This record gives sequence, C-alpha cells and structure tokens, in this order.
Amino acid sequence: MTPILLLGAGRMGGALIEGWRLAGAFKPSDLIICEPHVSDAVQALGAAGARLNPAGSVLAEARTVLLAVKPQTWRDAAGAVAPHLAPEAVIVSVAAGVRADDIFQAFGGRAVARVMPTTAVAIGQGTSSIYAADASARARAHALFAPVGTVVDLADEELLHAATAVSGSAPAYLYAFVEALEAAGARAGLPPADAARLARATIAGAAALMAKGGEEPSELRRQVTSPGGTTQAALDVLMGENGLAPLLREAVAAAVRRSKELGS
Repeated sequence: MTPILLLGAGRMGGALIEGWRLAGAFKPSDLIICEPHVSDAVQALGAAGARLNPAGSVLAEARTVLLAVKPQTWRDAAGAVAPHLAPEAVIVSVAAGVRADDIFQAFGGRAVARVMPTTAVAIGQGTSSIYAADASARARAHALFAPVGTVVDLADEELLHAATAVSGSAPAYLYAFVEALEAAGARAGLPPADAARLARATIAGAAALMAKGGEEPSELRRQVTSPGGTTQAALDVLMGENGLAPLLREAVAAAVRRSKELGS
C-alpha cells in the first residue's frame, strides 16, 4: 500500500502523520506529500526521507492517495495529480461531504474509500468512520486509520453525514462544553485559572473512566448522582425540557444539513 501520497498535510493530514509516527506505522520514506504550505514538521519529514511536492513522475509510484484537502479545493487537487497516478492507486478521502462517486470520477475510476476521522489520531486515540463500496479500498482505509484509533465501518454512504455530526464534529462540542463550564465556574466565584484546571481535569478523567470501564454513560451518571443532591439539581437543568438533549438534536441536525450541502 506504500508509497502513500498525502494531498494536504494541514490539520488532519498533519495529525495522521504524527499518529503514524507514534505508532511506528509508516516510515518517512513511505510518504509523498503535496502541500503548498510546508510546516516545520513536514520539512523535518522531508529531511528524514519523505518526498515533498515532487514532480509528476514520482506521483506515479503512489499506491495509496490520502485526499486531505479542504472540501472546497478537492477538485483542484484531484485534477493536478490524477493524470500522473498508477491505475491501481486507491483513493482514501477525508474531505467532508464529498461523495465517493464524485471522487471516483475525478480520479479516473480508481477505487475509493471515504473516512471521517477525528484529530485525536495524532495521539493514537482517533475515531474514524469508514465507507467503501470496494472491499480493497475499505481494507486500505483500515490500514491507514486502525493504527491510530478506533474504526467503524458504515454500510451506507449516506450515514457519513450522521457520522460527521456525531463523531467528526463532536470534539468541538466537547471543547465548547468545557469552555462554558469554565466560564460558569468563574461566574460562581472560582478564580478563572482554578475553574479551568478543575473543568479540564474533571472532564478528561470522566472520559477516561468511561472508556476504560465499558459501562453505559447512563449508568455512570446514575452512580455519581445522589437523589436530591447537588448533581441532581444541576442535572434537572441539563436534562430538562430546554437542556442538552434537544440542543444536541438540533446541533447534530444542523451538522448533517451542512455536510449534505458540502456534498452538493
């Protein structure tokens, strides 16, 4: 499956590169990188053996192409490299909302997998939703993303819109929650720095406990909620008529709509 051609080494491409490095999944010499804005980290990869922005003849060596540019620019990226690729090259796309058939056509009928990952791939704790009609493309996507976290196969491409809303965008929801919790703690009288330390460490610890224990979130919630206590008072607000459940339904629906708009 190597060499791997990365079209884009920005936030997501860079996160994957870092995750692969930590996991020992691929060597710098396995990588060909096309990125107009070369960071220091990517420059270091070049010094270690990766090929940066090479001539078209080098692109023909690629056996896997990771499409990691912004959805608005993917066609330009595809048009620049597709004529140079080997017929057996497999395309793995992380471009949100861009349909597999459109990618298939733009890359000259090569096998395609679509993936919606999270940037936690950088620390080996990513979550990646995968759709591919072609079994070999699905296997190629697994080989790229399984070393850096959890992978979930989707049976229908349309489910990627929901996966984007529930997983791909969800780290931002958590960060927004922590921001709001810090601000609420400061408003309640805590020094802002202490509110930040308490909120961040508590959320990180609770998430780690959920991941390690395997218990349902609802059960974990019950375990830390005494009837009539302070937690119950707060949950009466968070789980009330205008609380988290309706807000998240609306947020996920908005993200699904935007994913579909990007695809069109």
